[in-house]
Amino acid sequence: MSEPQLSLSDYLATVQEIIRLTFDEPVWVKAEIRNLSIKGGHYYLELAEKEQDTDKVIASCKATIWKFTAAKMVFKFERESGIELSKDLNVLIKIKARFDPQYGFSVNIEDIDSSFTLGDIAKRYQQILARLSSEGLLPLNKALPTPFDIEHVLVIAPENAAGLGDFKKDADALHQAGVCDFVYHNATFQGNTAANSIMEALGSGLRQWATDYNFPPDLIVIIRGGGAVNDLAYLNDYDLAALLCKRKVPIWVGIGHEKDRTILDEIAHRSFDTPSKVIAGIRNLISERSLEVMEHFQTIKLLSQLQITAYQSQNDQLINRIKSQAENQISTSHMQLEVARSTLQYFAKQQLKTASTQIETLMRETLLQNPRNVLAKGYGIVRCENKAIRSIHQASSSLSIEMQDGYIHAKLTEVIDHDEERIKF
Repeated sequence: MSEPQLSLSDYLATVQEIIRLTFDEPVWVKAEIRNLSIKGGHYYLELAEKEQDTDKVIASCKATIWKFTAAKMVFKFERESGIELSKDLNVLIKIKARFDPQYGFSVNIEDIDSSFTLGDIAKRYQQILARLSSEGLLPLNKALPTPFDIEHVLVIAPENAAGLGDFKKDADALHQAGVCDFVYHNATFQGNTAANSIMEALGSGLRQWATDYNFPPDLIVIIRGGGAVNDLAYLNDYDLAALLCKRKVPIWVGIGHEKDRTILDEIAHRSFDTPSKVIAGIRNLISERSLEVMEHFQTIKLLSQLQITAYQSQNDQLINRIKSQAENQISTSHMQLEVARSTLQYFAKQQLKTASTQIETLMRETLLQNPRNVLAKGYGIVRCENKAIRSIHQASSSLSIEMQDGYIHAKLTEVIDHDEERIKF
């Protein structure tokens, strides 16, 4: 072969020299910290650039912050930004290219712009808020009515977190008093998996709740104790915020920072600085409702007593009125009865008098019709076979005629009716 031949080391040494001469001056570069580790005071990072829409990595390299500059540089960044240097941060860094034939290409970090990282976090924060607002999700949970009473609460929190311990101290007291029950589910609140972990914990918690109860919780509480400020960035997630906005149960959050806010604070029904203040809010609401109930009870009792007194007075008046009307009615009835009795007595006497007169008349007529009186006038009683007869057709050959002073026995020889028809015996 006529072409020149180089060893790998010679070739890479040439590349090293070209990079050193070409990139002799440091430059500012935007990148995402995909990974970070600290060994012997040196910071070893993996930097990357992603496509905006797909998060596909389109460039990556290794980076180093050497020990002799690391302490000062990192301290300055964390002091100015209030954020711990860690993975998943977008940073603006001043780097200088470095190529080593044995270890390959990397860059040395000489400075970090803290304002860029703060601006990037704030920008993403505002973008999420704007999207939630444009979709009408932002005010949904805030608009839910506050529960009249809080008896059952679903709590999402990191396992064994200090803030959870503070929360449970008062929560356990409420539970032991039989005032309120709390069901706990654990989730991770930092790192790339924080949002998904909270959503999974909420989903599994609500499914378990539906199995154990036939009613929804009165509150969903999401709490986290104090920690690094940059851990809050993991909670600024659109999917998590949208899911919480759509819940039909009020969500109270206490993330553990008095000054800094997260998207959860923006969408929550109520936001508190710390987990301790969340449980204090629950306790205060229960206490307020208890006082309201007692006040309403006393008001109802007073109004009931006044109403009963008023009804008793009305009843007394009605009873007196009924009694008076009854007495008047009885008196009227007595008078009517007396009049009716007198009238009946009068008509009865008249009727008896008339009946007496009629009886006397009938008696006279009866006496006048006495057979003796009739016989005394010249009449006789014709008998046949000891029976009085009234017709010629009842007669037989032997008759008996009773007169006033005795009897006539006769033999019948001839009978003539009114048509002068003769009947002979």
